[in-house]
Amino acid sequence: MTVPKLSIIIITLNEQDRLPRLLSDLAAQTFGDFEVIHVDSNSDDETVSRSRQAASGFDRYKIVEMSQRGVSLGRNVGASHAKGKRLLFLDADTRLPANFLEESLTELAQAHADVGVVCMSAEGLNVLYRIGFGAFNLGIRATSLFFPTAIGACLFSTPEVHRTIGGFDESLSLCEDCNYALKAHRCGMFRTLVPKNKFQFDPRRLRQDGFVATGFLYLRANLHRFFIGELHKKEIPYAFGHYS
Repeated sequence: MTVPKLSIIIITLNEQDRLPRLLSDLAAQTFGDFEVIHVDSNSDDETVSRSRQAASGFDRYKIVEMSQRGVSLGRNVGASHAKGKRLLFLDADTRLPANFLEESLTELAQAHADVGVVCMSAEGLNVLYRIGFGAFNLGIRATSLFFPTAIGACLFSTPEVHRTIGGFDESLSLCEDCNYALKAHRCGMFRTLVPKNKFQFDPRRLRQDGFVATGFLYLRANLHRFFIGELHKKEIPYAFGHYS
């Protein structure tokens, strides 16, 4: 089998309802030269069994079951199994329009970009979310040239970038995705692009933890990163995988 142009790495922890929706989006893409690598962090629900049911809908599909849990660990494990020329890291609650892969990959290729930091779409959400997402996206674009940030729920990379920067830092307690983009930028070898196309983000985290509280948390985190350094010691407590 030929080497795919893209390896899509999806990490999950108890995502039996949301993973099938993302896989449905991927099956409907206008671009099809990709492999799917599903990395599960020891889920307690039916995530893996539903992944197996969906696997037959793809030419290249691999499930990796981990005994440990961890966002960075899962992404790094997925990348170690990847055979594609480009990487796309996704969270299970991400949603993609049908033209997302085709248009984003074309844009990255035309710009000779190695890393693609994708912004969030607020389509279908109320005005508060539109304002919040707009401000967040503006921050991503404004800092892209000197202190890049990123959203790990939808992040393009390449195997070369991943190897060179040492992948995602598994010692970080928060903002491991932003650190990934920053390492690639500071390496000086790679170009980062913010594509025009956006992904849809499930606002369940914002609803459960609070819109303002979540925004303030990430503002604090990135100010800490900019002025003091990365968050290695849980300076800002944050529980992952606690969403209903």
